[in-house]
Amino acid sequence: MIMSRIEAPRSEDTAATGDLMDLLLGGLPADAVLTDPDVTASYAHDMASFCPAGSPAVVVLPRTTEQVQHVMRTATALRVPVVPQGARTGLSGAANASDGCIVLSLTKMDRILEIDPVDRIAVVEPGVVNAALSRAVGAHGLSYPPDPSSWEMCTIGGNIGTASGGLRCVKYGVTAEYVLGLDVVLADGRLMSTGRRTAKGVAGYDLTRLFVGSEGSLGIVVRAVLGLRPKPPEQLVLAAEFASAAAACDAVCRIMEGGHVPSLLELMDRTTVKAVNDMARMGLPESTEALLLAAFDTTAPAADLAAVGALCEAAGATRVVPADDASESELLLQARRLSLTALEAVKGVTMIDDVCVPRSRLAEMLEGVDRIAEKYRLTIGVVAHAGDGNTHPTVCFDPADPDESLRARESFDEIMALGLELGGTITGEHGVGVLKKEWLAREIGPVGLEMQRAVKQAFDPLNILNPGKLF
Repeated sequence: MIMSRIEAPRSEDTAATGDLMDLLLGGLPADAVLTDPDVTASYAHDMASFCPAGSPAVVVLPRTTEQVQHVMRTATALRVPVVPQGARTGLSGAANASDGCIVLSLTKMDRILEIDPVDRIAVVEPGVVNAALSRAVGAHGLSYPPDPSSWEMCTIGGNIGTASGGLRCVKYGVTAEYVLGLDVVLADGRLMSTGRRTAKGVAGYDLTRLFVGSEGSLGIVVRAVLGLRPKPPEQLVLAAEFASAAAACDAVCRIMEGGHVPSLLELMDRTTVKAVNDMARMGLPESTEALLLAAFDTTAPAADLAAVGALCEAAGATRVVPADDASESELLLQARRLSLTALEAVKGVTMIDDVCVPRSRLAEMLEGVDRIAEKYRLTIGVVAHAGDGNTHPTVCFDPADPDESLRARESFDEIMALGLELGGTITGEHGVGVLKKEWLAREIGPVGLEMQRAVKQAFDPLNILNPGKLF
């Protein structure tokens, strides 16, 4: 089975479901407490394959910090696990429910509380959708750079929980670099503030960074202070076709070694290019083994594209196509935006890996994935944030075929092993969740695992916050 159940930690003094509901309703409005099994089942899991999920006892949708505190006090009193959730667009099972848990959905806490153009910060609740924040700050001539592919749906709280990235990471970095301060409800219901709203601040341990990427295992983020940047000019895009993935990766190395700072540097392998062609009839040459997309949002993007185009040609590009304006740039990016949808159409289900390797070893990663695909007789397409070495090998399989499903899972693990062998990490932006917790232990080692568990114990001694995730 692709999905099995995840059990919640049990205690002999766990109250009956009726007691749980009574206590929750003592501090929440009736419409914020969902118990219909058909409804609660829809909150059971995120978008990851091969991740166990259980049946929640209840789903709660608080609108205030005080209501979140009430939920956590109730959970602590009754020893009931709590699984925090955003939009459930994650790809690691980090938002998957456990049997008998409280699913704490934060999507109703969706207010942008403040946008300050002088201090260049925004203060938001966790349910704010990434795209909504981007549009709101854009009206002030500012930008919030982290832009996951699911930015039209994913929430800031979920982005913080998984330390998500996006297409612009090569220039602007990931979510962690923009979270300045947090208000967090702890497991016992206490409210703690971390960080700052100033440009600088080094007072004490950096607890803010500790919560970023913690996948809801240490506390519930109820407010975030986010750093903003001036809105950049419209970017121009270049597309370069290559007769081999190795040549495309060589171009990536030349671009970065040359000191260029693209706002986007994305790679699609031949499998992905073919899938996009088959689905969207985009007319990309069938001979293309790799397609590299580079973009610049500088004051003179055309000159930057010309310089990068020359480097691509020196690396062996068979064709280089620079855009003249924003409309042409958007057309060139269409193929990249359609990549994951097109790969999903190959077999109906995909398993998206998230292995990050040093840029200098990107070619070895792609070549290794090719070997793994051949070994397991599977279609595996790779799209990559090539500028930061973050690859997304995407395994296409038929979930109705047990043998193919098994081969898909085995290939996924072999891809992660390859990433570690090349000096990389098992996840660049999707998180660990359920899917990769065994691999986290391999990456950080026994001492690192012991220290991480000690941190978890300090914040959540009863192990009620998102149990069964990370480790």
